[in-house]
Amino acid sequence: MTNATMKAFGFPGTLVRQFDHWAVQLRPAQVTLGSLILVSTSEATSFGALPAGAYAELGTIIPAIEAALGKFVQYEKINYLMLMMVDPHVHFHVLPRYEGSRSWDGVEFLDPGWPGQPDLKSARPLDLDQQARLRQEIADRLI
Repeated sequence: MTNATMKAFGFPGTLVRQFDHWAVQLRPAQVTLGSLILVSTSEATSFGALPAGAYAELGTIIPAIEAALGKFVQYEKINYLMLMMVDPHVHFHVLPRYEGSRSWDGVEFLDPGWPGQPDLKSARPLDLDQQARLRQEIADRLI
């Protein structure tokens, strides 16, 4: 099942892994290296409207995301932002946070909001080839 929010973040091309109630997608514009979208596959537009199984499944997905991004980015903190102001379906922006910078594919990724709130406006857009390679690198770690 897909919804408009999943498509807004590039589904199916950005799909890292599909679960029963959730999809993990690469965020096409990287706020920090490894930024993801964790999006409900339902049509729910409020967190409280999700089916019961969606909450239980988070107990499996969150540790898997944190392990995968820990291996890939070596983040210091991780932020889960549920904003839902533009894209209406239940989703989180998953942002690995770190002091300094991280490098991938010859590109330096800063965390300009560190140690405060993430600076969403500083997101670095990736071209389709970069998205595909980064998506695969994270997918290979998300078991």
